[in-house]
Amino acid sequence: MPSKVSLATAIRPGAIVTIAALLMVAATFVPLGYIVSTLVSTGWHQTAQLVFRPRVAELLRNTAELVVLTVPICVALGIGLAWIVERTDVPGAAWWGPIFAAPLAVPAFVNSYGWVSAIPSLHGLWAGVLVSTVSYFPLVYLPAAATLRRLDPAVEESARALGSGPVAVFARIVLPQLRLAILGGGLLISLHLLAEYGAFAMIRFDTFTTAIFQQYQSSFAGAAGSTLSGVLVVLCLVLLAGEATVRGRARYARIGGGAQRGANRIRLGLTKIPVFALLAAALAATLGVPLWTIGRWLKIGGSAVWNTTDIGESLGQTIGLAATAAVITTLCAFPVAWVAVRSTSRFARIIEGANYITSSLPGIVIALALVTVSIRWLPALYQTAATILAAYTLMFLPRALVSVRAGLAQVPVGLEEASQALGKSPAATFFRVTLRLTAPAAAAAAAMVFVAVATELTATLLLAPNGTNTLAMQFWQLSGELDYAAAAPYALIMIIVSVPVTYLLFTQSRKAAGL
Repeated sequence: MPSKVSLATAIRPGAIVTIAALLMVAATFVPLGYIVSTLVSTGWHQTAQLVFRPRVAELLRNTAELVVLTVPICVALGIGLAWIVERTDVPGAAWWGPIFAAPLAVPAFVNSYGWVSAIPSLHGLWAGVLVSTVSYFPLVYLPAAATLRRLDPAVEESARALGSGPVAVFARIVLPQLRLAILGGGLLISLHLLAEYGAFAMIRFDTFTTAIFQQYQSSFAGAAGSTLSGVLVVLCLVLLAGEATVRGRARYARIGGGAQRGANRIRLGLTKIPVFALLAAALAATLGVPLWTIGRWLKIGGSAVWNTTDIGESLGQTIGLAATAAVITTLCAFPVAWVAVRSTSRFARIIEGANYITSSLPGIVIALALVTVSIRWLPALYQTAATILAAYTLMFLPRALVSVRAGLAQVPVGLEEASQALGKSPAATFFRVTLRLTAPAAAAAAAMVFVAVATELTATLLLAPNGTNTLAMQFWQLSGELDYAAAAPYALIMIIVSVPVTYLLFTQSRKAAGL
């Protein structure tokens, strides 16, 4: 009989898995290496001249003001809506939850298209704040709502029994428990603001990303564009370090099982009408404007805007790129997730963390890095599907990694151990046991990457092979020509493609809260 396999042998990553994870880490550092090498080759004197100039100061001010204004508004809106939906008796509470997750299905540049169509004079900083808020507040709303569902109501009831009012209970008991949702959501929003191009270009608001893209178009990979990319990378790393410092190592888990019942909902009484009106206004701003605009332009354009040949070609290319990228990215996430889950060493934390750091970089920086690398060292890959798929993998690997890691963590090691004890090889055990149990998580990971690629714009514009016209590219080209009616079908299809995954994110947040 085969001897029993030790626990360490069953769970420890093998050499092949470790090497694959290291190769992924090496690939993720290509963008950072590109920025560093470019700045070094430019020289300190020229780099300093390019950095310390009025244009960079203007971009830095615009970007800082955008982040400083947008993030607190998104946090306040996300937490406020989550509190109303989860803790009050507002009418239709069960419906408001998925409704306020739905704005994630509308790409930011489509939101910008909707608002600019409705208000043609809309431009500048406050236009950027408006478009960013309606696009990104669900990144705070979803984790805040999940946290509110998970909190033990007994603590709040005890505080009220001791004489604290609703405001004091929220400020002293609930708000501290929302710290991770606030910090995590705020970080994601900040990184999106640094990376976004289409939404801000449409409202004529200059940020580092729009300036880099303009510089790329005028002088390809010139020193000025590379310098701006370097400043943008520094800003991203500062945000990551700042969030990690503020978050600290505090724990927010319950001690014990806690109450499994939901909290008693607060009766709004006469304030129910204005609160309901607030929710309706938020719905109109986040979903009403873009959907109304798309419907209006579709009505104006009539059947002529439904060019089935062009739309079908764009949809086919989008699905092909998105599906291929989803499979590749999910496969690449497996060795990294395996090392992260099955090893507790510092090496494992470094491998996992490296992917998150690189993916926080704007897509335009990753695209410029791959353009430079392919031209200088791998010219055969320049403007090929392989290059753009590599960019998608680097950009969206963490989205797959989060789901795959969670799935692997839930696989009982005892089943793998039993399989090997019955004579199955590690490879056979992986395919027959581990992979089958991880399949739902892997499918969710692939779905999230699919939608991210299907609506990606910046890197696609830079890296797409000749003849490629994805839905996002066609929408951008037509809207740039002010042919808003012809762009409307592409906007609608992108939203339809995004809806299933947005609903998946909402249901996953409820499962995480035990509902």
